[in-house]
Amino acid sequence: MEFEECGIGEECGVFGCVAAREWPTQLEVAQVLTLGLVALQHRGQESAGIVTSNGASPPTYTAHKGMGLVSAAFPPEALQKLRNGNLGIGHTRYSTTGNSELQNCQPFVVDTLHGEIAVAHNGELVNAAALRKKVMRHGVGLSTSSDSELITQLLALTPPMEELDAPDWVARDVVYAVRDPYGNRPLCIGRIVPISKLHSSGGGEGDTEGWVVSSESCSFQSIGAKYYREVQPGEIVEISKHGVKSLSIVPRPEGDVPAFCIFEYVYFARPDSIFEGQMVYTVRQRCGRQLAIEAPTDADVVSTVPESATPAALGYAQQLGLPYVEVLCKNRYVGRTFIQPNTRLRQLGVAKKFGALTDNFAGKRIVLIDDSIVRGNTIAPIIKLLKEAGATEGGISSIQEKDEVIGSNNILSRTVGHCTACLTGKYPVELEW
Repeated sequence: MEFEECGIGEECGVFGCVAAREWPTQLEVAQVLTLGLVALQHRGQESAGIVTSNGASPPTYTAHKGMGLVSAAFPPEALQKLRNGNLGIGHTRYSTTGNSELQNCQPFVVDTLHGEIAVAHNGELVNAAALRKKVMRHGVGLSTSSDSELITQLLALTPPMEELDAPDWVARDVVYAVRDPYGNRPLCIGRIVPISKLHSSGGGEGDTEGWVVSSESCSFQSIGAKYYREVQPGEIVEISKHGVKSLSIVPRPEGDVPAFCIFEYVYFARPDSIFEGQMVYTVRQRCGRQLAIEAPTDADVVSTVPESATPAALGYAQQLGLPYVEVLCKNRYVGRTFIQPNTRLRQLGVAKKFGALTDNFAGKRIVLIDDSIVRGNTIAPIIKLLKEAGATEGGISSIQEKDEVIGSNNILSRTVGHCTACLTGKYPVELEW
């Protein structure tokens, strides 16, 4: 898959956990957070961080951050340091704004008039420049170039007319899950249950051992959690040991529809995640079928550029009645080429990433399905590799997903809406850069 950094290219993973019932908890919150971030590793490979709190009054915060993969950032001694938390948040980072340095790692923790707060964020502020000036006019210095620190400092600002004895708005024992009004980035809630009840249907909240919130539902199975629901666009959810409470929904401008990022379906998300009530794998496969209807090709075999385009290639092959074969062997230890922000590293990653499975396609015409093609920097050397290895022809098809195949039952209600700016250049809001 070849997706250059054109316009906004944000993708990180956020994860939170709150132990249910009495505190101190028997739930290993730090371990749950670490496993959650491991499951979100595909969303960012540069750095990872976790902050836990005992939720007491005053609370004790413990933080650990590190560069690289989650497994490298959290050695046993780091987890030991974090283990006394009753709640916490974590983050795995792909830098969209800010340099790839430890100081830009999240979560950020700041001390406010009403206590400490920790913030982890996935996305990019479209009005960051104006907000940065606002913060600095209040005499607040910023130590990083990250949008996420800016959000944290904005939350810490005391409103001009607020008195020192104003109500304490910083709850010490909750995690707030907040999604932007357009729902551009995914966020969902899960419920940790006893292993014996993990695969059973029904059941109330009485057997809940903890609550988790995650960028993707793919993280739930590895921690013994059941999918609960999505955080709605604009919703502010309070998650505590007592349960989940919706506090407010921030409205969009009148007439605007949600704008969930299309590339979550195309590429970003793990295929076993659920968005808008449907599994990503199923949507990608449905898109492949639609591509076969719109752009059938005379070929001998169908294959894919692994891995995010594989479901689409299978759908394409099924629709046309062609055999699906693997033609590329992926080195799974190189990492995802898009998630490396440096162009040179990304191009070198492509060269190290694939080997040709010659016996599967020598002397045959191949239709190669990719999820998206922008400039061709990645796909061109792959085609060259296949032809040199014996393919007689190589046709390229790219999945540019359409509303009617993404929506449930192949029909997308006009009130659902998706952001297709990476394909059209038209964003749901005005960009201030």
